[in-house]
Amino acid sequence: MQSAPAIASHNGEETDLDFMMLLGTLLDHKWLIGGISIAFMALGVAYAVLTPPVYQATALVQVEPKKSDMLGFSDVGSLLGKESPTVTEVELIRSRITIGTAVDNLNLDLDVKPKRFPLVGDFIARRFKPAQAHAVASPWLGLDSYGWGGEALKFSQLRLPADLLGQELTLTAGSGASFTLSDQDDTVLLTGQVGRFYDSNGIKLQVEVLQANPGAQFSVVRSPRLTSILRYQKLLDVAERGKESGIIGLALESTQPAAAIQVLNEVARIYVRQNIDRTSAEAAQSLAFLKDQLPQVRKDVEQAETALNQFQIRNKTIDISLEAKAILDQIVALDASISELKMQQAEIERKFTPQHPVYRALLTQLAELTARQNELAKKVESLPTTQQELLSLTRDLKVSTEIYTQLLNKYQELDVMRAGTVGNVRLIDTADVDLRNPIRPQKALIVVIATLLGAFLAIALVLFRKALNRGVSNPNELEKLGLPVYAAIPFSTLQKDMDQKLFRAGKSASTQLLALSNPTDLAIEGLRSLRTSLHFAMLEAGNNRLMISGPSPQVGKTFISSNLAAVVAQSGQRVLLVDVDMRKGYLHKVFGVPAENGLSDLLAKSCELTTAIHHTAVDNLHVLSRGRIPPNPSELLMHANFSEFLEHVSALYDLVILDTPPFLAVTDATIVGRQSGTNLIVTRFELNSAREVELTMRRYQQNGIELKGAIFNGIEKRSSAKYGYGAYSYYNYEYKSDSV
Repeated sequence: MQSAPAIASHNGEETDLDFMMLLGTLLDHKWLIGGISIAFMALGVAYAVLTPPVYQATALVQVEPKKSDMLGFSDVGSLLGKESPTVTEVELIRSRITIGTAVDNLNLDLDVKPKRFPLVGDFIARRFKPAQAHAVASPWLGLDSYGWGGEALKFSQLRLPADLLGQELTLTAGSGASFTLSDQDDTVLLTGQVGRFYDSNGIKLQVEVLQANPGAQFSVVRSPRLTSILRYQKLLDVAERGKESGIIGLALESTQPAAAIQVLNEVARIYVRQNIDRTSAEAAQSLAFLKDQLPQVRKDVEQAETALNQFQIRNKTIDISLEAKAILDQIVALDASISELKMQQAEIERKFTPQHPVYRALLTQLAELTARQNELAKKVESLPTTQQELLSLTRDLKVSTEIYTQLLNKYQELDVMRAGTVGNVRLIDTADVDLRNPIRPQKALIVVIATLLGAFLAIALVLFRKALNRGVSNPNELEKLGLPVYAAIPFSTLQKDMDQKLFRAGKSASTQLLALSNPTDLAIEGLRSLRTSLHFAMLEAGNNRLMISGPSPQVGKTFISSNLAAVVAQSGQRVLLVDVDMRKGYLHKVFGVPAENGLSDLLAKSCELTTAIHHTAVDNLHVLSRGRIPPNPSELLMHANFSEFLEHVSALYDLVILDTPPFLAVTDATIVGRQSGTNLIVTRFELNSAREVELTMRRYQQNGIELKGAIFNGIEKRSSAKYGYGAYSYYNYEYKSDSV
């Protein structure tokens, strides 16, 4: 029960450790992350600077509520709660008839532009400042096929056959106002002069203006009309400003602000003109209807007036009673309203079906007024007969007169509307562009996003490489496998600089040991620690032979062997360093001795031991090179001559260090290991995986060879190294690379 808190604390500690290691890994690669981020930032700056600026032209249109026409349709429709008329007007602006007219008027289906040099051509052309009107920039680097600023091409007429619509044609400027038009396959379609009209092979063409250097090329594309209309419908942004405000905003984005202003003004002009024409057409239609109704209504007035006069003369009655007069006024108002609605009904029947909401609303109004009319008719029946008849005749006259007067007034209003130039929409703001503030590209935002993207990709790359790297990065990992770590050797930057100089000079190895040139280097201090550890480890060994191998190449065996030999020899012991790698050994290069008359020659009995052993600059240290490369190195090591050689040199020296080939690569190290009292392997950070080390240990065990431990080589101080290893070194390190 008491172990749970300890487990929780341990898990929390591991989480913190993982986080710190992750942060340390990023800090270790800060230059890589910073470099990639700066590169992306530079790309973002280049994109922001080289991309042509995009400007937005804007305009405002006001849609006023439509006045009731002469038949009062707007009044009837208002009963239905119809949506704002602005929605309809927005769609009218975006309609093909509006956009298509603008396309036709401005030749928007024709796209003409000079060909620019890739990437930087537009940037250079935008910054060209002509010294005089119609000046053209001189070609850069002799590239006269590109336009560098000031070019212009305008057609008075250009008609193409259907098979050339949508294709990119090339017009090349020539000398003396000449030009050549060719298709995508560089086939010449037409050659001509500026100002002349040409009609050939279905092409009708006349160039009005050609302003370019000879050889400059223009891209000419005439798109199908519908394609151009659809394109501008997408480019044109039309929306109401505020709910039910009646204000419509128009916007158009383009890299050419003057062209955007022209297009937007043309669209607005066409829309306003169409609105006026539509209003005039409606007025003319209503006028025709009234023209048919007025004669009949006038005839009704005359008949009512005659009937009333005859009745008054016959009955000698001049006036009606006050009660009848009150009823008369109500009846006249109702009759006038009913008559007006019936005329509306006649007009509506020509526009809508009986199921339309407007038509049904009108029928509802008629029913209500008819019901009230019937109520008044009952009141009239209670009056005397003479009064009833006089009331009826007077009502007919007044109703006919009022309807005739209304129709006459409407006729005059509609006649004015038909001849007028005002609709219910008007242009408030003509198109304009803010040239100082293009809407795109947003340079600061692009640079920030590019930088953040670069940092993100760099971090992802670092973490991906970290995830793929399965090499051992901590001595504790080796000890968990049951392999003691005798020393951790820091990476020597001095040795690295020396190796790079030799590489640039064409040499493969140093002729000066680090133990001699820089004896205070941390790597040499690590080897001194290893010397002390080996002193006690070899007390129980069967002989004074130390074999140094490794799981794989490039782990630093030769560096460790040579410098360890020098450090041990400096302590006063007689040391013999033998290059047992008869395939690719290079100890002779490290010490500057000849490769010939080495171990292979000694085992083949082609030279004597005294001839094969070489003195070095280090007292008490002798070297035996590999000799000539033999065809059968493993067989030479298995021969009794090798065992005799080892017995002989073991008696002459205090320590014999055997630098062997990689253990997993060839069997040489297995043969040598059987005759060595102490066997060590050199592992390198992030090169040898735990599985590889474990396989090496298993191979040693299978061959009956005792593996004493490992040397952890090439450590470099890292922020991500959060382990401590006390006796291994003074600092925390991670393996990065190895010296020779």
